[in-house]
Amino acid sequence: MSSEETTTYTRGIGVNRGQFLLQTVQVFFVGLIIGMERNVLPAMSHRFGVDSHAFLFLASFVISFGLVKGALNFVAGGLSDRIGRRRVLFLGWLAGIPIPLMIFFAPNWWWIIGANVFLGVNQAFTWTMTVTSQIDLADNHQRGLAVGINEAVGYIAVGLAGLATGYLAVVYGPRWTLLAFGLVVIALALLLLLRIQDTIHWVRAEHAQRQPSAETRKTASQVSTWATFLHVSFRDATYRALCQGGVANKIADTLVWVLFPVFFRFHGLSVVQIGWITGVYAMVWGLGQFGTGHLADRIGRRPPILAGFALLAAGLAGTALVGHFTAWIATAAVMGLGMALLYPNLIAAMSDVAPPLERGRILGTYRYWRDTGYAIGGLVLGVVAQWSDKILPAIWFTAGIVAFSGLWIALSVQETHPRTHAASTGVSG
Repeated sequence: MSSEETTTYTRGIGVNRGQFLLQTVQVFFVGLIIGMERNVLPAMSHRFGVDSHAFLFLASFVISFGLVKGALNFVAGGLSDRIGRRRVLFLGWLAGIPIPLMIFFAPNWWWIIGANVFLGVNQAFTWTMTVTSQIDLADNHQRGLAVGINEAVGYIAVGLAGLATGYLAVVYGPRWTLLAFGLVVIALALLLLLRIQDTIHWVRAEHAQRQPSAETRKTASQVSTWATFLHVSFRDATYRALCQGGVANKIADTLVWVLFPVFFRFHGLSVVQIGWITGVYAMVWGLGQFGTGHLADRIGRRPPILAGFALLAAGLAGTALVGHFTAWIATAAVMGLGMALLYPNLIAAMSDVAPPLERGRILGTYRYWRDTGYAIGGLVLGVVAQWSDKILPAIWFTAGIVAFSGLWIALSVQETHPRTHAASTGVSG
């Protein structure tokens, strides 16, 4: 890459604010797609033939989602390193088109499981590409901020979609609501995609600026995708601990997605009230990330990550201990704050130590494990709830997993973004 091209693709959120904003709007649409079904489908699953105590069968739609999304997160990272971020993003939106159609025509729950296979493809390709692209555009000292903005906007959209579709489903029914909502969002996202540039150019410019040796370039090009997967998943203690942290927080999110709506329905809450509880959780998670990613750029990743795991575990325990709507709103807010602290900073920590030309594959591996947590959570929590014929034991089990995960990170992960480095790095863009 020439010096002129390197200068053209300068990194920094400010100098790339137009493209960064377009990616931010994209992730808002991504969040709307997954958020539209998180409240409505579990709470109204009886309309699709699911027995009220068939917890494992209920969770199967998230298991299918998690397996597909986890695997394709890994594929998306390597694929985007080869063909570019924008093309993978486009493929993700194409995969989203069948989702509202299958839900609308579904004669039974198996169609919902099938729709969530497409949801897994959609979310793996679109959300992975938006966060990777925003990290590409940001300067080194802005990665936490970039991830925080991405995850904040995405989860604000998740919360808003869950709340909005809850109200609309009461009036128009779940099928018509999700059909219209989903198709409109996908159409808008595809139109916006026409204005987005491929951020792979910024990655190549960053790599050229570092002027790696010929030996380094050769080594990076020869590292296979499978070797990267094994190294990140099992061989490197820091990567391994961060990956299991991703799994644990998605197990907690699976509980909220699948079993919370049923748990609260058993306690006599309406679909709208359930929408408020899950919506508060997602929106506090989303809004909080506007500050928590940038906070970690200033004080390091470890403090917010560890505080986040502690708050998430406390919020889960609180949900199990209290028994009325107002208190559940409060515990949902605590859980959301915990997620806001840990969620963007796990992936920011991964990107701190990932070489630029391997970033797509390394983040793809992390996101593979993180989102496979949906499948693990759906299976494990479904079995726990089915075996006990109650949801309460699954809540306590999840609280224990989250607490253990935080302890693992505390013992295994050193600071990846020390405060001295953040303070000494100048702000550009």
